[in-house]
Amino acid sequence: MQLPPEYWYLHVARATDLVGLDRVLFRLFEMLPGVLSLTTLVIFVILSFTKPVWAAYLTIVFAAYWLFKTVFLSVHLRHNFKRLRHNLREDWTKKLEGIEHEQFVHMVMFPFYDESIEVLDESVRALAEGTWDSKRLIVVLAAEARAPQGRATGERLKEKWGDRFRDIIVTEHPADLPGDIPGKGSNLSYAAEIARREVLDRERIRYEDVIVSAFDSDTVVYPQYFACLTYHVATCDDLEHTSFQPVPLYNNNIWDAPMLSRVMAYSSSFWQMIQQERPEKLATFSSHAVTFSALYRADYWQRNVVSEDSRIFWNLFARYDGNYRVVPIAYPVSMDANVAPTFRETVKNIYKQHRRWTYGAENIPYIIFMCLKNPRIPFIKKVRAISTQIEGFWSLVTHPLVLFSVGWLPLLVGGSAFHTTVLSHNLPLVARGFLTAAMGGLIVSAIMCMYLVPERPSHATRFRRTSMVLQWVMVPITMVVFSSIPGLESQLRLMFGRYLGFWVTPKARVSAPSL
Repeated sequence: MQLPPEYWYLHVARATDLVGLDRVLFRLFEMLPGVLSLTTLVIFVILSFTKPVWAAYLTIVFAAYWLFKTVFLSVHLRHNFKRLRHNLREDWTKKLEGIEHEQFVHMVMFPFYDESIEVLDESVRALAEGTWDSKRLIVVLAAEARAPQGRATGERLKEKWGDRFRDIIVTEHPADLPGDIPGKGSNLSYAAEIARREVLDRERIRYEDVIVSAFDSDTVVYPQYFACLTYHVATCDDLEHTSFQPVPLYNNNIWDAPMLSRVMAYSSSFWQMIQQERPEKLATFSSHAVTFSALYRADYWQRNVVSEDSRIFWNLFARYDGNYRVVPIAYPVSMDANVAPTFRETVKNIYKQHRRWTYGAENIPYIIFMCLKNPRIPFIKKVRAISTQIEGFWSLVTHPLVLFSVGWLPLLVGGSAFHTTVLSHNLPLVARGFLTAAMGGLIVSAIMCMYLVPERPSHATRFRRTSMVLQWVMVPITMVVFSSIPGLESQLRLMFGRYLGFWVTPKARVSAPSL
């Protein structure tokens, strides 16, 4: 679809897409996240040498703020956990009785690269065997031409499951299309246009009645997922301006995952659960759903960015002049924890995956630029969008590094004058007290983790279940190594124009690495 000319900026990805003053402005906005994070850390280091008392007080302030934020977020997590448990027990098919919903058709898209057929087969099987009528599902298997066996894998799945769905098509995203980067967004956009021409237009299905779910290849739905989603769709008061977000649980292979991988998997899920309780700050993430008509008017997913799952929300936010929102549905879909054949490979893959996720900082220059170019977006929504994104990515990088690393520098380099002060003796006690109290929130996480973990398979030992509780002591390490550091790298890449390409997380069923 050709975008209206006033939305020419909608699919700008980086400064090099622009010319003149616009290019300069966008480049400055790209530098902003890295400048803020790096400046904060450098100030801490400088103060530790020159004004250790100031640095010590700042460390205590950060620790106190961290405690307050932990309590605040833990309350949200607990509320969402209760809603999720309730929704899992709910009979959503029964709740749909008496509500007009028969017109809705679900289009489920699985973009994939070189994943094994076993991974995709499990995902498609869940669609066919759920409580929702699979004849109301259109399945799109979106292969990549770069993967030699991609189309063959899709065709085998179509042959196996084709008669179970209203339609199932296989697309193949060509390599090196102008304007496309290798990645999920470009594949989804290409596949959606093929599906529009070959299925929706051919069968004369109204775009407004098609709900598109953009899944990862390993996304396995719970039996009542589409009944729950349809209920939220059918009762939505402004469907054209709404996306729907489930809770991603990375537990398909959780019993085969090492402790490190499990901590990262559940930490990611818990963060999404917290975000669901703050819908005014919520953007789309993996496995979101949206009407086809909204996608079509925004020219689908952006083809030249890494963080397409969140960027599509901001594309739609811009396209509808700020009149767009995400409705959380507090119902899970299951995905894979990051597991590789060896522990070393698992560590490497977790880092790369979180570097890609934290590269979502690329949304900050886009949001600021979009707000400048679109005078129709209400001012308060501009301020909220910009401030929320900047604060989120800044705190992601700086808080763990300050609290568990550079914030303790005054004790090492403060000199004899500082070590004779009462503050030098109280800093470890006060900061450690705040952090210990904040870590109490891990007890809540451990309890929720044990409820959400699937039933223990026969090959998993009883000790592995115990380790599901013990694993949470690793959180301070994982926050620094797999959140702050990859986040800082991502922001520095933007700052210096060393743009990141899309990295496909390997998804395969493997034997468990050592604990």
